[in-house]
Amino acid sequence: MDSTGIKAKGEGEWNTRKHGGPKRRIWRKIHIGIDEETLEVRAVEVTGSNIGDAAIQPDLLDQIPAEEPIGSVTADGACDTRKCHEVIAARNAVAVIPPRKNARPWKQTSPGAAARNESLRASKYLGRALWRRWSGYHRRSRVEAKMNCIKLLGQSLMARDFDRQVAGLQVRIAVLNGYTALGIPITVAME
Repeated sequence: MDSTGIKAKGEGEWNTRKHGGPKRRIWRKIHIGIDEETLEVRAVEVTGSNIGDAAIQPDLLDQIPAEEPIGSVTADGACDTRKCHEVIAARNAVAVIPPRKNARPWKQTSPGAAARNESLRASKYLGRALWRRWSGYHRRSRVEAKMNCIKLLGQSLMARDFDRQVAGLQVRIAVLNGYTALGIPITVAME
């Protein structure tokens, strides 16, 4: 799971730098969750730029049917909250979320606290770089690559109405999922 901002209203980057454009720039934040194996976007939420990742993560997981098993949920450190870990534990999934740098162990009062405390212990014991390799956190780069694909379809939104902006982004997601369904290139290292 990851999120990024897409410009909804305001001057272009070049014009703003050159002329110091107006302060009326509005951004929308798109949050997505992908299936690691198929690279299909399975969950999407569009919010204002002031909404954080942790607040939306439970909504993204709710978009995946309850009868479908989820092996793991990989997200950035912004989702290192009790609510996020509880929702992931409720789906019987493994949370691959790096603990914040100033993280302290949680009391064992919530279902996700034990797994989060284990991640914290492992990250302190191994170091952050080794923990990322050990936990498989590098798989998060797949959702970042999918975000890049979304932005390649346009850096800004044309519609001014929020509901139409959401519809436009959902069309982009449907197009990307269609391309993904056609096939994924297989990369082989040359010797």
